[in-house]
Amino acid sequence: MKNKRSLILLGLLVVLGGFTLYYLTQDSSRGTTLSLEERNFAVEDTAAVYKIFMADRFNHQTTLERKGKGWIYDGKHPVNPNVMDNLMDAVKRVQMQFKPPNASIKNLIKSLATEGIKVEIYDRQDQLLKAYYVGGSTPDERGTYMMIEGAEQPYVTSIPGFTGNIRFRYNLLGDDWRDKAVFNVPADQIQSISINYPLQRSESFTVSREGEGYQVKPFYALSKPINAAPNPGKIQTFFYHFERILAESFINEHPKKDSILQQIPFCEIQLITTRGDSTAVALHPRYFQTAPSGPEASQRIVERYYANVNQEDFMLVQNEVFKKIFWGYAFFFE
Repeated sequence: MKNKRSLILLGLLVVLGGFTLYYLTQDSSRGTTLSLEERNFAVEDTAAVYKIFMADRFNHQTTLERKGKGWIYDGKHPVNPNVMDNLMDAVKRVQMQFKPPNASIKNLIKSLATEGIKVEIYDRQDQLLKAYYVGGSTPDERGTYMMIEGAEQPYVTSIPGFTGNIRFRYNLLGDDWRDKAVFNVPADQIQSISINYPLQRSESFTVSREGEGYQVKPFYALSKPINAAPNPGKIQTFFYHFERILAESFINEHPKKDSILQQIPFCEIQLITTRGDSTAVALHPRYFQTAPSGPEASQRIVERYYANVNQEDFMLVQNEVFKKIFWGYAFFFE
């Protein structure tokens, strides 16, 4: 008798469970069961993702492509690793949170069509893995409206464990995608570094690999050389400082860029790798004026520099970050 009652209860649970599943997936606006595909936004195997294309109705387009161990923006610029990690986290873990009220569907679809970001995700063979639209956030900023391409039903989505609008991970523009590294070369791949201080010529130098050793010589031919062997440990430390030096920001649209570049730079740096790649950077000081009165009156302090990188990018860098490479010629000798 007891076993029979248990079987009856089990049967009721199965029926109720099936009814509940049907109810939760029922799309009352179309009278059909919701497609699993139109609710599945995530690409869980991000290792298979090799290209992401994004565009909006304002003619903003972004193409990110996997190249080797990193990603490239616009076909040539390395992508900021932190920015890419945030995007890939969204690509992998975004999921449907709930279906918005039927009364709001029409306006949401219109908003996604006019203000949404179209996202296309491709594999290594350039085959489309997923395509969807990313809209704005819910009023409480806890969810983001999204819709699979070709579907008629938008959803509120989120990332488990994250509270906020995930649209911000997709809608960066231009240089915001780019890696801010000015120098990013492993020490053992540096062939030579030259630093020229135009107003301190005696401190200017070139340090380079010579076989199994190193050579340090004055940058200017008329400067007096130091007749001693350089300290290899100091040179290795100097090279190590160039492994990853970041700028604060890109400022390619700075209104005073041309006039700044006409001024004499504080220093000019050229790094050449063992493969022959070259990075040239000219640093122009950006002065901070102290208070007009008192013991520090009229002092000009340099907290940042304008960096002209390879005659292509104009960046803002911090003295606190770059001062570790402002060595002088005599620093390399005992």
